Parts: sequence; structure tokens; C-alpha cells
Amino acid sequence: PGVDVLDKAFAYFEETFDGDFAGFGAAPRFAPKFPGPHDYSLLLRHWKRTGSEKALDMVTRSLKAMRLGGMYDQVGFGTHRYSTDREWLVPHFEKMLYDQALLAIANIEAYQATGDSFFRSTAEEIFTYVLRDMQDPRGAVDCAEDADSEGEEGKFYVWNHAEILEILGEGEGTLFARIYNILPGGNWVEESSREEMTTNIPHLKKTFAEIAKDENLGEVELRTRLDGLRAKLFTEREKRIHPLKDDKILTDWNGLMIAALAKAGIAFNEPSYTKEAQRAADFILKTLRNDKGRLLKRYRDGDAGLEAFLEDYAYMLWGLVDLYEASFEPKYLVEAKALAKILHEHYRDEENGGFFTTADDGEKLIVRTKEVYDGAQPSGNSVAALNLLRLSRLTGDTEFEQQAKKTIQAFGSQISERAAGYSLILQAVDFIHASTRE
Repeated sequence: PGVDVLDKAFAYFEETFDGDFAGFGAAPRFAPKFPGPHDYSLLLRHWKRTGSEKALDMVTRSLKAMRLGGMYDQVGFGTHRYSTDREWLVPHFEKMLYDQALLAIANIEAYQATGDSFFRSTAEEIFTYVLRDMQDPRGAVDCAEDADSEGEEGKFYVWNHAEILEILGEGEGTLFARIYNILPGGNWVEESSREEMTTNIPHLKKTFAEIAKDENLGEVELRTRLDGLRAKLFTEREKRIHPLKDDKILTDWNGLMIAALAKAGIAFNEPSYTKEAQRAADFILKTLRNDKGRLLKRYRDGDAGLEAFLEDYAYMLWGLVDLYEASFEPKYLVEAKALAKILHEHYRDEENGGFFTTADDGEKLIVRTKEVYDGAQPSGNSVAALNLLRLSRLTGDTEFEQQAKKTIQAFGSQISERAAGYSLILQAVDFIHASTRE
């Protein structure tokens, strides 16, 4: 596919953009809304390539809307799964590791593009949540937290107005309630039943800079004050019965978080993030492998098992390439090349191009599937194509680039027909047509 398919994808996003509340969807309802972080990463590349201010505006407005809304955990940080409504207010309260990683990456890249500290703060808050609540002591990261506690979705995250005033006091509680839109009668409607709830989902309707102006305060002063109040609420919330944590360590999702942390280490010039990425990568490479050096899928309670899928190799390849760029430790480049070799030997479709989901020497299936659609998680073929291109640039090995191009060509007609559904592999197309430097 040529540059025209990138323009086609942009035209689709422009057509489906929600001009009132940001994000994308089908008018007039525009709900539910999913984060779709790789869509925004693609639009940033469109802006970089074409100078389109519209592309940049769609990214910045959408990422800000997600951070300000109820889909984002305003008290404990991190993003919930998706918004059930158009306004980004009422989430499905589940928290997934891949959403944290991909949304962090989109915000890091928005910070690189604009220099706006809002996006850096959002990424750093996501990492605060992940490293505080999801990280295993050995460095890798658990995969999810449930939406329910005590048999009720979202109960852990919502608040009564009186509760806020009791915890924070009348004066500070009133300030917090005003800024975070906490109402005595509740502030949300359950989407499926349309029942008006008496509890509140904390959310913002303006950025901190705008609120500070309204409150006649400096932004730093306001944020410092609100951080103190938020910390009190977080401490109180910790006493509640928590949603169940899924503490499996999954190779593919850890690969995404390694990429996010490494990218933050580069963009923010913050070595601590690079160190955390290294800890996670070292654990995966040491623990989630068999005696032949092949990756395994999952780890829990000392037990690593299940044969890895394409996504495990592709996502870890992504993490290792970013980690090499962040650390310049040669071992991560060596490991990236080793994973690419296994992809080539055991997952490649020699006849038609691209990669199968399962290995050629794995469990015998009626059909070995190939997937390229970039849904909530980007496909293994998309991630492999982009990062094989990057690996080719770093190593000078043109075979990696040929594999990437064959992968893109294998799905060329699908991509051309519905370009916007393939935003990660279109980043690979953009990479091919862009001017790169090594």
C-alpha cells in the first residue's frame, strides 16, 4: 500500500470524529467509546508527515477528554476499559494492562509532538498506578483488575457526596466536589438500565490550567492542593474491598508495558522508567522460556507454561527494540534478533506472507489462522511488521525489512478496503514512506 491508504484512513477518522466530546464513533450516538490508542499514534504520524493541524487536534482533544473523564480513575490513576457513554463519563470499570501501556505510549508521543506537560503527566500517572498496584516484586506486571467488588460493578470507585465532605472536611471537600463534579444526588446514569445512580464518578470538565484560572489560583498551587486531597481519598479507598486482581503475568502484555516504560525513559529523560522496563524484560527473558529458548505464554505462582503465540513474540520484539533504544544495552538487540529468527522459522507463512498465530510445530489445528485487524489490541502481524522494519534499520539486516514488507503485502487488499481498522500496521506503512534516521 502507498501513501494514499494513509490518507484514506485519515479521511475516515475525520468523518467519524465526535466534534463535541472527542473520540470516534457512529453518529449520532457515538457510544460506546474505546480508547483506541494506536489510532492516535497513527494520527500523530499523519500530522508529522502532512502538517495537518486537524489530525493533531483530534489527538490532543481526545486524549485530554479521556484523561478528564470518568473512564480515567481520578483518585488512583490508570484507565478503565472503555466508556459506555458518549461523554467519557461512565466506564466499564475493568482495568487491563494493555490499555495502560498503549494509552501511555499515545500520551508520550503526544507530549513529544506538542511539548504539552498535560500528556506527560497523564503517562506518568498511568505508570504510578501500574508500578504501585500491578507490578510483581520481580519486575513483571500483572494483567488485569476486575470491574466488580462485593458483587457490584464499580462499587470500589464511586463516592457519595456526604462521604467526600466527611473525609476531606467541609471546606476542602466542597472544593473537591466542585472541581470533580460530585453532586448530592449522584452524577451518572447506568447505561443499560438508564437508572439514575445516587453515587458519583469523579471527573473533570476542564483542564487543571482552566480550573486554576476559574479558581483564581496558580496551576501548580491548585494541583498540589488537589493532590493532597486525592491522596486522602485514595488512602480511604484502600480500606474498601478491592476488585479481584488477575495476577497472571502474560508475555505479550508485558512486552507492551516494556515498550511504554522504555519510551518514557527516552522521551522524559527519566532513567527510572528504563530501569523498570529492564526489570520486566529480564524477568520475561529468564523465566518465560523453555529449554530451547522459545517463549512461553504465562506465569503464575512459580509456574510458567503454555506455548507462546505470535503476539507474545511480536509484542516482546516491540518492547526489546524500544528498550535497546532507551538503554543501548546490546543484549536487548541480540534478544530482539533471536525472537525475530523464531518468528521467521516457526510462524511465517512462506507461501502467502505474514505470520500465523501459532507455531508450525505446536498443537495441530484444523486451520492455522492469520490476523491483521488492530482492535483493542493491535494484531501480532501489525506489531511484527513495524518492529521488523525498525530492527532492520538498527542492524542493517535487510532480511528483516523484506519480511515486514511481505507481511504488509499479504494483507494489502484488506488494508486498502478498510484502512482505519488497521492503524498499527499503517504505522509500518508510514515508516516505509517516511524519512528515517539511524
